[in-house]
Amino acid sequence: MRSSHAFSPVPQHGALDGRATGVMTLLCLLWSLQQISLKAVADAASPMLMIALRSGIALALLALLMARRGEAPQRARYGAGLLVGALFGIEYLLVSTALELTQASHVVVFLYTSPIFAALGLQWRLSAERLGAFQWLGIALAFCGIAVAFLGGQGGASSGHPQAWLGDLLALAAGAAWGATTVAIRCSSLASAPATETLLYQLLGAFVLLLPAAWLLGDWRFTATPVVWAHLGFQGVVVSFASFLTWCWLLRRYLASQLGVFSFLTPLFGVLLGVWLLGEALAPRFVAGGGLVLAGIALVGGHAALARRLAAARRMALR
Repeated sequence: MRSSHAFSPVPQHGALDGRATGVMTLLCLLWSLQQISLKAVADAASPMLMIALRSGIALALLALLMARRGEAPQRARYGAGLLVGALFGIEYLLVSTALELTQASHVVVFLYTSPIFAALGLQWRLSAERLGAFQWLGIALAFCGIAVAFLGGQGGASSGHPQAWLGDLLALAAGAAWGATTVAIRCSSLASAPATETLLYQLLGAFVLLLPAAWLLGDWRFTATPVVWAHLGFQGVVVSFASFLTWCWLLRRYLASQLGVFSFLTPLFGVLLGVWLLGEALAPRFVAGGGLVLAGIALVGGHAALARRLAAARRMALR
């Protein structure tokens, strides 16, 4: 049986208001804490196993919710679901390995380059997704920032790990995998699927891939302390389940283009929280490169809002 709110009249795709701004800012804060949380307990519980377990928890909760709503995956979308689930699993296989090698602040910045890769992929696959001038500028800034952050090999010095540069590279590859996941969803039968079904495939892919990978790679450490259980509960219930449902609630009521303006906040919060909560040191070159990456993400995600503001400013100037 579907939940009653599915039949309630709701405003459709309205402009952002104070409530949406507050909720979206809170979501970005929660998402930025994903890598911080995993890194904080990495000595007691491997990031790979934690991501597998959190995916299993969220998968069980989502299955219960879908059963209550009377939703079920459609056989015609199994192929697309398999592809998206595999890409999602690869993304977090890369993220979990990156967290073992480099700082959480680095991982969150490079992971959230995903809108750049998604924009490039959609530009190639869909004529309606042609990039505008602001988006191309954002992509150029982001790639310049990536080059600056990697030049000089400063990662190992700032993170204390000699292969920190490899962790940064794996986090960037995870961002590309996330971007490919977005393209796969938009260009397949999943484009018209309920958001819950799409998430089901992604969580299933992460659980099925990462759980055996953690065992095969000898990354099976899990010390069952209250702190580790608390982090796992936060990851599984709050991040992987509740925050996604809240995001879907926002998408049903507000313009996606305006919500995209907030895309740069998550890596920004991630860097600040990494320094504050984990005591991570930031090399000047990474700060400069990360700043360019964040500016590029903001331009790609917020290009529509920026274009509207400039058009409005031009109209006012002509009066």
